[in-house]
Amino acid sequence: MIFRRIRDPEGAGVLAQALRDGAWETIEAAPSAFCAEWEIEAADAFALAPSLPLLPVRPLSFRDFMLFERHAVDAARGYARRFLPAVHALARVYEGPGGRTFPPFRPASLWRRQPIYYMGNHLAFVPSGAPVTAPSYSRALDYELELGFVLARPLFNATPQEAESAIGAFVVLNDFSARDVQLAEMRSGFGPQKSKHFLTSMSQTAVTAEEILPRLENLSASVHVNGRLVATTSLSGMRYSLGEALAHVSRDERLFPGELFGTGTVPGGSGMETGCWLKPGDRLVLAIDGVGEIRHEIL
Repeated sequence: MIFRRIRDPEGAGVLAQALRDGAWETIEAAPSAFCAEWEIEAADAFALAPSLPLLPVRPLSFRDFMLFERHAVDAARGYARRFLPAVHALARVYEGPGGRTFPPFRPASLWRRQPIYYMGNHLAFVPSGAPVTAPSYSRALDYELELGFVLARPLFNATPQEAESAIGAFVVLNDFSARDVQLAEMRSGFGPQKSKHFLTSMSQTAVTAEEILPRLENLSASVHVNGRLVATTSLSGMRYSLGEALAHVSRDERLFPGELFGTGTVPGGSGMETGCWLKPGDRLVLAIDGVGEIRHEIL
């Protein structure tokens, strides 16, 4: 089932709607416990237009994994190309025509031993369609196309199978990043801060897990900027399954319905990889087949 949340035209509440037989119809309750009431005041805080659909899920928290090695390597290479030209030149000589990967571009060794993630700002989400402005302290705004998944049941010391079965729904995520701020924050040892926490966006629709899990790694994804296809990619090639990633987080840590997780950027899903950096006036479209899409105009 695909569902979304919209403002009630008769008042200040919200309505849940489900897509059935090609048409949206109002339903009495969201199909799962993770979809808690989204306050109109929260949308107003971001100055969202009253006609703009609300988030399908209000996350209780947000953890973002890094499950795709190809993204990590290509993004590191793209970062060096723009911000570290001497490193980029050295890497080109090392990698040469033989297809070797410059060792500093690979994920840290911990990534091979366990799923890694950072805690994001779950209060900074806006829906697809919201206008976006780069933060005042950055001149390198980037997008990151990800698949998001929301818990419908609590977890604690779960097995991968138990963890996967607790997933309630999937959404498309866009982890906006201020790349010129990010490296210094990462080197602090505390992880991303102002480089990530200013804004994240979500598709206007959520799709229940039973529709997505059986074909997860066959999902295709795409990025368009100003109507031009920038990247075509997929969800294949994850280092860890979603169940393995969630089980790791649940180790001696209680997880609750409504907590949101991201896969990390899919390969080719960021401008840092393709060289397509965002600028004012750009129209961005991020899509995952069968899940939804995110559209933004960059102001």
